[in-house]
Amino acid sequence: MPSINDILILLPEAYLVVAACVLLLLDAYLKPAQKGIVHWLSIVVLLVGAYLVVDGQPATPVTAFSGMFVRDGVSEVLKLFSLLIMAVIFVYARPYLKERAIPFGEFYTLSIFATVGIMFLVAAGSLVTVYLGLELLTLSSYALVALNRDSQLSSEAAIKYFVLGALASGMLLYGMSMVYGATHSLDLHTIHAAIVGTEWKTLLLFGLVFMIVGIGFKLGAAPFHMWIPDVYQGSPTAVTVFIGSAQKLAAFGMAYRLLSTGMGDIAGGASGLAPQWQMMLAVLAVLSLAIGNLVAIVQSNLKRLLAYSTISHMGYLLVGLVNAGPEGYSASMFYAVSYALTSAAAFGMILVLSRSGFECEEIDDLRGLNQRSPWFAFLMLLVMFSLAGVPPLFGFFGKLLVLKAAIDAGMLWLAIVGAVFAIIGLYYYLRVVKVMYFDTPVEGKDVQARADAPARWVLSINALALLVLGFTWAPLLAWCQRAFAG
Repeated sequence: MPSINDILILLPEAYLVVAACVLLLLDAYLKPAQKGIVHWLSIVVLLVGAYLVVDGQPATPVTAFSGMFVRDGVSEVLKLFSLLIMAVIFVYARPYLKERAIPFGEFYTLSIFATVGIMFLVAAGSLVTVYLGLELLTLSSYALVALNRDSQLSSEAAIKYFVLGALASGMLLYGMSMVYGATHSLDLHTIHAAIVGTEWKTLLLFGLVFMIVGIGFKLGAAPFHMWIPDVYQGSPTAVTVFIGSAQKLAAFGMAYRLLSTGMGDIAGGASGLAPQWQMMLAVLAVLSLAIGNLVAIVQSNLKRLLAYSTISHMGYLLVGLVNAGPEGYSASMFYAVSYALTSAAAFGMILVLSRSGFECEEIDDLRGLNQRSPWFAFLMLLVMFSLAGVPPLFGFFGKLLVLKAAIDAGMLWLAIVGAVFAIIGLYYYLRVVKVMYFDTPVEGKDVQARADAPARWVLSINALALLVLGFTWAPLLAWCQRAFAG
């Protein structure tokens, strides 16, 4: 029987599940003119959830339900930023959803359930919990991608996402079954301890390979990236911003729990499986950096460009994970947070510049933006420079830390590859800046920020935060390092 302590440890997740159900019922009984209430209540729900995460965080790691859930520094950081980024996404999404008559209630409820999936995933202490959180997140995401029922492109993207996602989930589950067969346990810490004594090392390695496939798909790392460009382009932009930001925090959390907690090196010097998955991640990192940056150069659609940019950024995140230690994990988590904030601002800009009957998705749509909306052109410049890793923007320090982690892990060649592709990636980010500042506006395309005041204000804060955090990044890094201390 669960104890009261188990329930208190999972209080933020339980609260969000109940709140999502209440919002769903409320939306069903409200008149169309009153639907806006659901929007503001959803934001309040997320902010209260963030408060519960921080307020109830124990001084030392604790577990609930016989070790199935872990509440520690890692889960605290990832949960908090997931909730805050989702609140920002809700502010961006309101004018977009309203102008296109996309159902408010379904969007907010499914998004909150997806957030609960993220929180389960980053706090998983068992293979069962990993799969539970993953499926809650992905099933909600499939429905969100198809939410615009009048769009053939959205329906096509949802089908592709569902089919490829189901295949990746099946491979992940197959790998988990092999690990269970080799270690006779579903608990990640027990699996960690059982690696040394197991006689089924070959079976364990096969399971590890299949789990790496599942992790690679959820991260969007090459060669498991096939779904990203089509899903990013086909989804409603209000959904794309979620897939491109908060979901990446969940993917990092899943990778850390499965690889470090379950398959890492053993304390006391005994060898786990870290050397094997380090090389696998290094290969995925190089492929992601190459494919993401090179293919992004030829894109004309802004959402597809950001999709291939995501693939390259997941390569940098994997570069940090190659250093299978606290320094590498903290650098990768720092990078995941910085990328999630930057990606939210990038897609937020598309949302703010779009309007009914016009999707600001082509790079040429931004031509002459500085002449029409100089403030938002400046904000987009900050976002592009942060994605490119230009100092002193936030993204620069993320890249610097993961490259340093690779060097400290004895993989200088991988850091050099990362640095080379960072220079190549400058081209397509600077191309967007050039279009905004040096090209003449397209006649008949009056691209201006027409979203409501809350969306414009939040976007301004989001983009300016990339500049501020570029000068004050040390406290966030220290927080990430404390999360992995010991």
